[in-house]
Formats: sequence, structure tokens, C-alpha cells
Amino acid sequence: MKRFVINSNDAGQRVDKFITKACPAMPKSALYKAIRKKDIKLNRKRCEISDRLSEGDVLEIYLPDDMFESGQAPDLDRISDDIHVIYEDKNIILINKPQGLVVHEDNENTADNLANRLKAYLYRKGEYDPQIENSFAPALCNRLDRNTGGIVIAAKNAVSLRLISQAIKDRTIDKYYLCAVYGCPPETEDTLVNWLYKDSSNNRVFVQDKSTPANKEIRTHYKVVKRAGDHTILEIKLLTGRTHQIRAHMAHIGCPMVGDGKYGNERKNRAAGVSKQLLFSYKLVFSFADDSELAYLNGKEFTVPGIIENIENALNRKSPSSGAKHS
Repeated sequence: MKRFVINSNDAGQRVDKFITKACPAMPKSALYKAIRKKDIKLNRKRCEISDRLSEGDVLEIYLPDDMFESGQAPDLDRISDDIHVIYEDKNIILINKPQGLVVHEDNENTADNLANRLKAYLYRKGEYDPQIENSFAPALCNRLDRNTGGIVIAAKNAVSLRLISQAIKDRTIDKYYLCAVYGCPPETEDTLVNWLYKDSSNNRVFVQDKSTPANKEIRTHYKVVKRAGDHTILEIKLLTGRTHQIRAHMAHIGCPMVGDGKYGNERKNRAAGVSKQLLFSYKLVFSFADDSELAYLNGKEFTVPGIIENIENALNRKSPSSGAKHS
């Protein structure tokens, strides 16, 4: 038998969603059978999978112990907590992810990833204890490719995770990037509209000029910031958020990203001595509903300064450096 006392990070979830997170080894078939047989009780009474949990509730599951075995959690005492914090409060943390670091565990089961570094950082600060959390862990809200640097948003509690995830889905958080491309786009500023087809088996996307049942619309706004010899530095605002959208869209208009090994020009990359795409998520602007717990962030702009200099240094084969600020 396993007994859970519902805390603030568990509250608001459906019974089945909570158990799926708290007991990842439990097959869904066993979960639904236990509900039918009244082997799962909420506050000592029969419950349904759709019942919502409240803080202070007691959930009891009368099943064999092997149903409660969890996956091997990382040993946070042995995980690096080296993260570059741009901004932090009781609800969220903004991290400047370096190029080359994966955000989550990959196919190689890399324990040194940004998600684990975040947990280790908050664990050592005393803000996260995996031993007392039933179903929640501090989580990254957006992803960046391994070789893309810049701002990643993380949530410290379940309410913030839900609100940020919904804001990202609703596209009420404005995300801006800086990048270097070969050549120069035809306009100083423009919004590109095309369609993107994703080949998941090969982790590659294709930008197409016509809509089909298999592709999705993409919209990418760019503005020329600076010409740098044979290269152009662009500010990009994502109006849709698809896999590899910026890299593939720039390549589609004949301006592949410098250092991009998948959609770029490998011959030019070798000649430039750049092995990672020069693409950085450098600015965020928040917008939440006025009654949201995160409304205090509305209108605030968070930036990683020095990115243009970093890009220019990389083009000149110099070692980049960066700082951070918020306003």
C-alpha cells in the first residue's frame, strides 16, 4: 500500500494524471482496474479517475509494492549545478543555456543536462527536495537545440509550470533570437510565410511553398541588424514555433545559418571555422492575464547582452564571452 498526502504542487490534478507521475512503473491498465475495484481511495472514499485533488487530500493505493517502483533518479549530489542565471524569483528562473549542452536526457542518457543542472541548483539552495515531492520536479518550459544558446524558461512550482506552458502555447511570450547567416535577405525587414514538413524518423524538416495535409504553416519575422562582410546578423522573432524553424526557414530563402551542419553550407562552415550554428535566444517579453499569479512579469524584458559581439568574435574566430541583464 502507498499513501500520498497531496501538497500544493500536486493540487488541481486529476487522480489518474497524479498517479501516472507519482507511480511511473504502474501500467495504465492496472491503474484503471484498481479504480474499478476500489483499490484506490481518496480521503478513505471511492474515487474516480477524473476527480481533482486538493491540497491536504490523502490518496491511498492498495496495490503490490512493485507498482510503486520508480525510474532511477539522478543523484543530485553528483550533478553539476553550473547554470548562468539571468533572472530568478520564487516562481520562475531564466537560464542562459550555453551552446553544446543538451536540455534534457538524450539518446545517450546524458546525465549532465540543463534539466538536471536546474534540479541540482535548486536542491543545493534548499528550494527543491525530491524526497518530499510526489509528482513535481522543477522543469524547463521551452527547449533549445543542443547547439543553440540562450534563454530557457524554468518553473519552480506546478502553478508556474502550467501558466508558462499555456502562455507558450498561446504565443503570449515574445521570443527573439540573434543569428548570423551567409549572404543577405532580400528585404531589410520582412515576415516569411511558408509551410514546414517534419520527417521525425530522420530528425529533419523541409520548408515548402504550398500547404498540404502533411505540413504546417510557419511564420518567421526577421530584421537586418548588421552586415558583417559576407555575413548578415539578423534579429528573428518567432511567430510560430516549429522544430528547427529558424534554421530551415533561413536556408529556404538562400541565407543558411553560419555553423549549421544540418541545413547550412558545410563547405563555408569549414572555411569559417565555425562548428556550431550562430543562433541565440537573446530576449523574452512576458504577457500574462491581469489576474494571473505571474502578472507581475507583464511587460518585463529580459535579455542576454553581448550576443552581437559574441557572433562577431565567432566569425573572426575569437573566443566569445557573454553577460546578462534584465529590465
